[in-house]
Amino acid sequence: MYSDQLWDSAAPTYRAILGHPFLTGLADGTLPREAFRHFVVQDSHYLRDYARALAVCAARAPDDETTQAFAGDAAGAIAAEREMHAGFMADLGGSAEEAAEQPVGPTTRAYTSYVLATVYGGSFLDGLAAVLPCYWIYARVGEDLLARSSPDPLYRRWIEAYANEAFQDTVRRVVKLADRAGAEATEAQRARAGEHFVTTARYEWMFWDAAWRRERWPI
Repeated sequence: MYSDQLWDSAAPTYRAILGHPFLTGLADGTLPREAFRHFVVQDSHYLRDYARALAVCAARAPDDETTQAFAGDAAGAIAAEREMHAGFMADLGGSAEEAAEQPVGPTTRAYTSYVLATVYGGSFLDGLAAVLPCYWIYARVGEDLLARSSPDPLYRRWIEAYANEAFQDTVRRVVKLADRAGAEATEAQRARAGEHFVTTARYEWMFWDAAWRRERWPI
């Protein structure tokens, strides 16, 4: 299956993600609140552009069912940015308005720029491969961290949001779509899309690392 090839290509990156101190800190409750706050702020910025990328995937989808599904996912990304992140910011002593005023970080800007350039400039399969790691890696991370749980109720709530069955069903649907689109593509097309998948999987690691370091623009 094409999805197996994609996952295998990013497996080293996924292992590095699971071992990153940001993720291990979520699991054992030792993650500094400022690192999590940085993540929430940047994830709010990220999800706005990710929703736009999903909307482009919806527009370029091969059938009505897929268009409807991606349009729903785009709306869900906006809802998550408005509701879930607003709740996290309130728990952290801030607000959604405060998060919106914070600058978009270097890694966030690079990641979203790459995804948007790919969905606009590439094929449907290219765009699908570029957005897929955000779905798939979060689902796998949620499952892994839920098994370890977290003594911190705030971090446990974040983990449960991505480990819940509704999100897992959504991810399974997108993975199946990747298999179908991959089966209809040439080997060269699958290889090019695979490069996008590996690249955005690496951006996932970089995104958590940026939060861990509280990344700022150097100038």
